[in-house]
Amino acid sequence: MLEYLQDFSEVAHALMMFGGMCLFILFGVPIPVAVGLGTIIGYMLLDFPLLALSQAMYTGVEPFPLVTVPLFVLAGSLMEQGGMAKRIVGVAESLIGNIFGSLGLIAVLGCAFFAALSGSGPATTAAIGAVMIPSMIKQKYDPAFGGAIAAAGGALGSLIPPSNLMIIYGIVAEQSIPRLFLAGFIPGFIATAALMIVTYIIARKRGYIGVDRTFSVKKVGTALNHGKFAVIAPIIILGGIYAGIFTPTEAASVAVVYALLIGGVVYRELTIANIIDCLKITAMISGAVLIIVGPAKAYGELMSLLSVPDMLGEAISGVTESPFLILMIMAVILIVSGMFLESIAQIILLTPLMLPIVANLGVDPIVFGILMVISCEIGFLTPPVGVNLFVAARITNLGVDRISIAVIPFLLAYVVVLIIISAFPDLVTFLPNLFYGKYQY
Repeated sequence: MLEYLQDFSEVAHALMMFGGMCLFILFGVPIPVAVGLGTIIGYMLLDFPLLALSQAMYTGVEPFPLVTVPLFVLAGSLMEQGGMAKRIVGVAESLIGNIFGSLGLIAVLGCAFFAALSGSGPATTAAIGAVMIPSMIKQKYDPAFGGAIAAAGGALGSLIPPSNLMIIYGIVAEQSIPRLFLAGFIPGFIATAALMIVTYIIARKRGYIGVDRTFSVKKVGTALNHGKFAVIAPIIILGGIYAGIFTPTEAASVAVVYALLIGGVVYRELTIANIIDCLKITAMISGAVLIIVGPAKAYGELMSLLSVPDMLGEAISGVTESPFLILMIMAVILIVSGMFLESIAQIILLTPLMLPIVANLGVDPIVFGILMVISCEIGFLTPPVGVNLFVAARITNLGVDRISIAVIPFLLAYVVVLIIISAFPDLVTFLPNLFYGKYQY
């Protein structure tokens, strides 16, 4: 009887914490503040000293690898302003011949290439979208379709390494960031292919003819020569990590220095004014990330203390014990919550609750990490918090509602990728196990 009452008390405390947080969000309180207030409710109910809350929040922002996030944001911004983005588009352009939807295919491929530089979905959307959306509109593409391509392709910035979301997940879940980076390659390739297939089908149906160019090895060679410094950047950054030359944090520092040298000295397109703009963008994005980390970490720890993961695990296992179906349930929860929560907050809040459940079923934490990242990518594309939608809307001068409708086929493509990696997890773990050996968890 006492055990039943204790369980009931823990459920009541957890519901009051969660309900309080949701209520604050509904009243328009900023999410980091709402999460912090919800955590304070939990501390007061449990009669914990608030000093412990400040200590828990500090441990959230303490991990040194968090420095990697603003560094990769800065590197991506510098590469965009320094001319690397348009040279990457030039390489993608040379690889796509005169076929239906060629400009859309170039945009997706360009996003995939730039994703290997930026680590950020919105940054990838902004960089490639600014170059490709006006070109697509000029070629009589529906502006909403062009914006949807850029938004969906930009989401690859969080799946193809380096990825800021993978870094955050690695810190929260205490997983190897290099392993997560390697795990993202094959799903990233599959997602790129899926987006290109959707783009081609829609373009063919609507009669968006190819641009006046044919594929030739000579054009590819010329484009690669012009964009060689942009193309080798991922090789330097990721190759250095896997060769053991530097850590992911050091790799982010190398990326910043490389972007400054190439954009400022080689291409001579990076000015002092550009650098100041990049620093402002980095400060805004990084500030938004770091301000949520502390409260969310404290919230997640308190939920774990209240045995919420165990209760959720028992509830879900009562429905099914199939790892595939449970991963699908998790994906649905993540996609729905991604409509209202920023991706960083999702990972920090939900990883401590969900990871123990799937780990008990024998699911590799790396596989679950990639599933979380793809689900968060879908969140980039769903209103009302879909960041990529707002970036694309700003470039196209359209309402978010029009781009939200146009992006639906691409959302379905990402859902297919989720199903594939959940059904065949070896696609995720193949490269990490090949390079580092099978991970014991």
